[in-house]
Amino acid sequence: MTRQELINAIQKKQSFLCVGLDSDINKIPQHLRNEEDAIFLFNKAIIDATLPYAVAYKPNLAFYESAGIKGLIQLKKTMDYLHSLDDKVFTIADAKRGDIGNTSQQYAKAFLDPAGDFDFDSMTIAPYMGEDSVTPFTVYDGKWVILLALTSNKGAFDFQFTKCENENRLLFEKVLETSKKWGNEQNMMYVVGATKADMLTTVRNIVPDSFLLVPGVGAQGGSLTEVCRYGITKDCGLLVNSSRGIIYASNDKDFAQRAAEEAHKLQMQMADELLKIK
Repeated sequence: MTRQELINAIQKKQSFLCVGLDSDINKIPQHLRNEEDAIFLFNKAIIDATLPYAVAYKPNLAFYESAGIKGLIQLKKTMDYLHSLDDKVFTIADAKRGDIGNTSQQYAKAFLDPAGDFDFDSMTIAPYMGEDSVTPFTVYDGKWVILLALTSNKGAFDFQFTKCENENRLLFEKVLETSKKWGNEQNMMYVVGATKADMLTTVRNIVPDSFLLVPGVGAQGGSLTEVCRYGITKDCGLLVNSSRGIIYASNDKDFAQRAAEEAHKLQMQMADELLKIK
């Protein structure tokens, strides 16, 4: 999906919602757990229910890889289903990979190659091994790198806010500035946690036009209003992710309906925010 196609999808649905498919066999509704394709059936129901309100879906690969071959089969079935939709959506492999040379090339091939089993539109990448750990993910036309920049976890303060020696900037700022040599707003996005919304002004000073993937709204306590106040652009420039708050809104047979209701609530808020930039 190109940048313009993503913008078009946001405008059409009046939404910049990304639904995180952090699908855990121990958390999905009990009546599905004994099914052969339990995770896929859960994902399919969530996708069908939330599709009117979401422009992106983000499977967290840890939840699939931890189940071994069976988990990867569930991921492939989920991706095949997303690719089959007439309503095209943006897909994110939440993998947080980061290695050098041939290793990165193989990670990229595994998840981004159109001829591969998964064919994601994008992939989250850890940047701290530098340029040669990121550029192998930029070789596929129309695919995106989503670089970890300013995360929402408590441990973010261990490194990301470290002041660079002999420089008047923090490490996350240097990551943003340096990464502009590796990609551009057509193929590179950045992860910025919603719980760091007050830092979005700093982020936007460095990458004013890039899309940001923003986790942390909902269950983690981030504010959509605050994210939009500091981070929205004339093209929207945001994909706001919600995982647990949507997919686990209910653990009963009404789970898909409740997921739709929670997604719709966020979409309506997003529509209001989009009106402000017109």
